[in-house]
Amino acid sequence: MLLIRGHGGGTALTGTLYERGETPPSFRGAPDEQAPYVWVCDEFYEVESGGSQTTIDGREIHVAFESPMPRGFETKSQALTAAKEHVRTQFARVGVPASEVRIEVERAEP
Repeated sequence: MLLIRGHGGGTALTGTLYERGETPPSFRGAPDEQAPYVWVCDEFYEVESGGSQTTIDGREIHVAFESPMPRGFETKSQALTAAKEHVRTQFARVGVPASEVRIEVERAEP
């Protein structure tokens, strides 16, 4: 299992990449359990009111979360590329440019 973590705007977002042979989560909307690599991460976006209040780049904003977006991939390279892009996209949705997002990949025990 790999943790893909993005840092930007004074906060972080972490998603999980389940590798070949590991058991990905099983919940409604999860990808085909036969996919060798499964990426799971929250999605969020800025809202005018409601949601959760947080500070990003020194400004108070409200964010709403969507259900995790599980996706299956055939290769580790495809999964890592998509995971990094997903994390950058979430930051862009709250005003943090992709160029300012630092990504790290860390192995974790299942």
